[in-house]
Formats: sequence, C-alpha cells, structure tokens
Amino acid sequence: MTQLSPATILAAADAAIRAIPPLWPLATSVAVNPFLGQAHESLPLAAARWGKASGVAVTMPRAWFAERIASGAIEEADLVAALEAAPVAGRPTLAAVKTALKTPRAAPQAVPTVADLAAGASGIDWPALVAARFSHWAATYFDAGQALWPTTPAKGAFAAWRLYASHDLTPEIAGLRGFAALVADLPEERAEAMAFAATRLGLSETALPAYFHRLLVGTAGWGQVARYRLWQAELGGKSDRTGTDLVAILLAFELALAGQYGAEIESLWAATVKACAEPLRPSADDIVDSILQEAAERAAQRRLAAVFAAPARAASAGRPTLQAAFCIDVRSEVFRRALEGCDPGIRTLGFAGFFGIATGHRPLGSDVTEHRLPVLLTPAVQSEAGHGSPADRMRRIASRARRAWGRFRLAAVSSFAFVEAAGPLYAAKLVRDGLGIGRRTTPNDPVPRFTPDLSPEDRTGMAAIILGAMGLTRDFAPLVLLAGHGANVVNNPHASALHCGACGGASGEVNARLLAGLLNDPAVRIGLAARGIAVPDDTLFLGALHDTTTDAVTLYTDDHVSPAHAEAIAQARRWLASAGMVAATERAARLPRAVTALDVAARARNWAELRPEWALAGCQAFVAAPRDRTRGKDLAGRAFLHDYDWRADEGFATLELILTAPVVVASWISLQYYGSSVAPDLFGAGNKLLHNVTGGIGVVEGNGGLLRSGLPLQSVTDGERLIHEPLRLSVLVEAPREAIANILARHPGVAALFDNKWLHLIALDDRGQLAWRYVGEGQWKAVEGAVIPKDDLVAA
Repeated sequence: MTQLSPATILAAADAAIRAIPPLWPLATSVAVNPFLGQAHESLPLAAARWGKASGVAVTMPRAWFAERIASGAIEEADLVAALEAAPVAGRPTLAAVKTALKTPRAAPQAVPTVADLAAGASGIDWPALVAARFSHWAATYFDAGQALWPTTPAKGAFAAWRLYASHDLTPEIAGLRGFAALVADLPEERAEAMAFAATRLGLSETALPAYFHRLLVGTAGWGQVARYRLWQAELGGKSDRTGTDLVAILLAFELALAGQYGAEIESLWAATVKACAEPLRPSADDIVDSILQEAAERAAQRRLAAVFAAPARAASAGRPTLQAAFCIDVRSEVFRRALEGCDPGIRTLGFAGFFGIATGHRPLGSDVTEHRLPVLLTPAVQSEAGHGSPADRMRRIASRARRAWGRFRLAAVSSFAFVEAAGPLYAAKLVRDGLGIGRRTTPNDPVPRFTPDLSPEDRTGMAAIILGAMGLTRDFAPLVLLAGHGANVVNNPHASALHCGACGGASGEVNARLLAGLLNDPAVRIGLAARGIAVPDDTLFLGALHDTTTDAVTLYTDDHVSPAHAEAIAQARRWLASAGMVAATERAARLPRAVTALDVAARARNWAELRPEWALAGCQAFVAAPRDRTRGKDLAGRAFLHDYDWRADEGFATLELILTAPVVVASWISLQYYGSSVAPDLFGAGNKLLHNVTGGIGVVEGNGGLLRSGLPLQSVTDGERLIHEPLRLSVLVEAPREAIANILARHPGVAALFDNKWLHLIALDDRGQLAWRYVGEGQWKAVEGAVIPKDDLVAA
C-alpha cells in the first residue's frame, strides 16, 4: 500500500475543484461557462473528461444533426470544411461520419465510485443516500441568509461536517455500520484525513485527479458553490479551501463503504483505480460528434456571411437627432433595430451594460453592497442611492421596516402564530399580487452618487476613457440616452439571470445614471474639451432602463431636469414606445402563447409564467464593428453588438479590452446556454415546476436532493423542442489580423478559447464582410467563399 502525502492529495483536490465551474448565488446569478476548467482542452478531450466523470455526452444526439442535414440547414460543404479543420490524428472519413449519423452513439460510461460499486453489491442505493446526507449538511453550511437560524460556523467545511456527521445516525440506520464512529476517528486536519482515506482505498497518485473530479461532479451544484468561493477569494488575492474540504468529506463516505463492502467489490474497485489512472483520450465517438458540432457552426457562419453581404441601411447625414447607447446583450439588437427604424436621424450604440463603471452599489434602504460590474472584475468605485427628497428618506425607512417585518413573519418563534393571526388579512394582497395590480415595475431609487465623491480629475478621466471605449467622442446629439437593461418578472428564483450579466446579475440603471451624471457635470465637460472631446452645451445625457420582458423604456428625467429638452424628451418617449411595440411584436412570434405585444407585456405580471422571455436564448455571434456594418440588418436577436472602429483606436487598447472582457463574458453566456441544452442533466437546473430555493443560493428539484446549476429546462425549450440552437459563439471583429493576433499573444487564457474552438474568431474586411478565419496558434485562413484581394491573400 503506497502512502500518499498530504501535499500530493491537496494538489490533486485543487486540480479537481478547478475542473468544475463556479455557481453564483441566485440573487446575483450570472451565466457561467460550464467548461471553464477545460478551456485549454479541445471539445473531444473535454467530452472524454466529462464522460468519464459523469457518464453524459456534451454534444447533441446525432439525430439532431441528421435532421439539420436532411433539412439543408447543414450542407455537405459544411461537413467537409469541419473535417478539414479537425486534427489529422484520429480524423474519420466523410463516409464514416455519414455512417455514424445513422446510429445513435452509446452513452459514455462514468467511472464508478465506491458508493456505486457498493450499491451493486448490496442492492442499497448508496449514491442516493450519500447525496441526501451530503446535501442535508451542505444546505445549512452554505446557507446565504435564507435560514433564520443558521448553523454555528466551524473552522472550514470539513470541520463543520465532522461535527455534523459524527452525530448523524441516518447512514447507520440505512445499514452503514459504525459510520459516526469512523468520522469521529478521522484526523481533524483535512489533508491528513484525505491522505489516510486515499491510502486505505489504494488510490495511486496518477488516479487522484480523475477520481476526485468524479466525486465532485457527483455533488452537482454543491461542488460548484465551493468553486465560486475559490473564485471570489482569488479575485481578492486570497485563497479558499472549501473545495478540497468537500473532497475530504466525500472520501470519508467512500472509506466507510469500502470498509463494509471491500471484499465484494475488490476487483471492480481495482479496475476503477486503473481507469482513473489511464491517460485521457477522446473516443472515436467524441471525435465524430465534435466534427458534427463544427459543421453546424460552419453552417451558421455561412448564414451570417449572407446577412453581412447585404447592403446596410444608411444613417442620415449631419448631426443625429437622438443617440441611444444600449448593452451589447442580444435582446438589445431587436430593440436597436426597431428604434433606428423610427427615424433616420436616430443612431444607436452597443457597449457593455455596466457602461465602464465598475461600482459596488448600495441601494435605497439596504445595508448590502451589490457588485454592479462583470464578475471578472472587482469594484473600482463605490456608490449609493442619494438621500433625495424627504419622501425618499421615508421610503428608505419603510424599506428597512419591511425587511424587519419580513424576518419576523418567517422567524421560527413567530411564523406559525403570525399565520394563524394575520393570514386572513393577506387575502386582498394575494388577489392584488395575483392580478399584478399596484406592483411597481421600475427601480426608482433617488439618483445614485459616488461615495466618496470622485475628484474633478478622476471624474474627467473616467468619462474620457468610457467615451473613448464607446467610440462616442464627436457628433453628439442634443439628447443622448444611456440605457441599461433589466427584467421585470415575478415569482422567478432565476430572475437575476434575466438581468444584465455585465452588471453582475443586477439591472443596469444605476451604472447608466452614474455615467449620465458624470457627462452632464460642467467641470467634466470642460475637462473633456481639454482632452479633445467637445460635448456641445445643448447636449443632455439621460440614464434609462430597457425592460427586456416588456420592451418598455424608462427615462430618469428627474435626475437632470432640463426644460430646454422637454420636446426632445417627449419625442424620444414616442419613438421608444413605438420601437417597444415593434420589438415586442417580433419577440411574440417566438414565445409560446403570445401573439401581440400586449401578450408579451402581460407575461411580466403572471405568477404562473414559466417563460416570461427567452433572455439570451439563440445567441450565436458577437460582432465588434462599426454600426454601419449591421444597421437595418435582421440578426434575429442572436448577436451581441459592440460598436467598434479600429481606425479610431490608437494602440488598439479598446480592441484589447473588448477581446479580454466583453467577449469572454459573452462566451460564458453562450456556453452556459450550450451546456444547458446539450447536457441538461449535467449542466442544467431542471424543471421550474419542481424547484425549491435552498439556502438562498440555488434550487433543488422537489423537497431535497442535490443543488442544480445552469439554466432551467424552460429557458432553453418550449416544452417540445429546443428554442436555443446549441452552437459555440462566432466572434466577428473588424480589425487588422495582426492587431488581433498580438492581443491574443499577450493573453494566453483568451487565446486558448479560440485555439481550442470554444469560440470561433473571424476577421471582417474593410467592407464588413466575413473574410478571415482564425485557425489557432496565430494562424488565419480565408473564409470559404470570401473574396480576398490578391495582395492580401499572398501576404497571408
């Protein structure tokens, strides 16, 4: 028996926790790339890894691809191109791929745990019991404020679990003899306990990473909560041991079961250890399915090329009558197109929805600081809702009183008496809420302010950087709207997932209003002029909020009262209302049981509505190019649109920011929708109808069980078919290829996403046409069918 050192064990456990994605709490949930830990691997290799750890395929069934080939959506040329792009080693022939399409692939086989083997030997469902007891403990340990009587903190998760498990008789009642005593006898230090258990189990050093990954995957969302804690700690330059503690806990269960059933499962367990130690290699099925996936994505790019080849609608010459900046979110594409159709003088822009202000914000009457920024960043400034009027101060007090009253209603010592005494009084409220009567639909805190306030130099510097990144440095309209976005829904635990991912799962009005305040500041205007950005005296910036569920837009006119702009604001309201009707009508065609824009609006108030909107379902492309390339073109709400003109980007600093921040965030969104579609049992949150919120951090299906992560079924299907087409994102950038390659060389983590095809990268030419495909390792190849000038082709 080889003695494993604690250091070896901890290194393997750390690798295992990094192989799974983090899970943000429900209140601030954001899309997460489920393949985050496999960014440096190809899809076939990642498929092999997840198949070994979960027994789940991570591509669509072959029948799905076959249907698209039969319909003509995927052409033979797409299959040929995908085959040519595949690595030579293990590459099948076209005939072999076509033959494979006729036969469903066998499901991957996960390596069995001791609990799996013990279940086979005894007929007792030990994996279910381990999951149940682990989840029962985890729900209290990870509680994020839902429990009114939280557990007493201990020195780490392993210490807390030992205290719990040494008194939990449930496993012994189920037949696991001496479990509590075994737990109590384990070394108190988790590394020593892990080394003891792993050595007794006969695990080899090379088997540890795959085996630990298998154990953590078996905890579903709980392991991902631990990964989130590590993520947050490392953002602050610290570390967190929760994930490795979970491995120690799971090893204790395995050790106990091995002690009881070791003789019966000895040979099978030896085979498991051997399988875990073997080098990871993709199977022939993994390779074929990855080629089919690439073919589907090539087909989508071919359709995109046709859209970009069509002429764009021209904007009117001269000064625009209205400018409106929206988030790059795919839902904004539909609204921007509709708004520009109202008048030739309207110009819209696309920019990340936190508008460059990475703030930790404290809302009205709250003691909680919300991170209104991408989860890849840490707050650079702090802000809060202003004191406002006496009425606002009263609302602050009332807000705190409501929270205290809510805690009283739910408290263990008062909840039953409260229901008995006051339940009938809530009948009217239930009716009002059920009918959506009197519900406030728009965040209306007083105008936000920086705390502490920024110096004039800092305010000017921030404004100049943001305007430069937005490409908004000249030709200002008399009225400029800065529109964040949010979703007005009720009875939806996943509501934050409908808000702005760039604002950390919150709505975007705070950032928009803060930026408007900066840009209306006379001192900032003077400072901007000295930096070459002359904002006309008659230009007014206004924060706004685009409700993506109803397509209504709220203007925060009270933040900056300007009688001189009254008519311009009134006209803007009319345009926004008209665009909202057009956008909502377009979206109604995709939503179940919706026909008109009024049907779309009603979904926001319906307690029973499982699909208030489709959010980012359908996302396929990210475009960084001038709006002139896409204006008037119907991208069907499938594209993230980031305005960018490389000719005005000195040193390509803005391009570097786009590729390393918004593109990465968009990849997380795209791959979460992909994962929740292709592997809903592994990466999805399950059925909304069965959800119960647990610990304030996530949901379980039914009255217990493992925590679920990812998107609910209702977010990606209409009940009969997938509404999201699971494709890896195509990133289209209009910029010199050399500049793009230089940025990727400086950011190997971002380059890995493209090198391993978690994202596709295509460079547009000077006409805005798809011209060059990035093929990895700094190399480019002409896009199929692209017209490339001879000099450019030779230079490549």
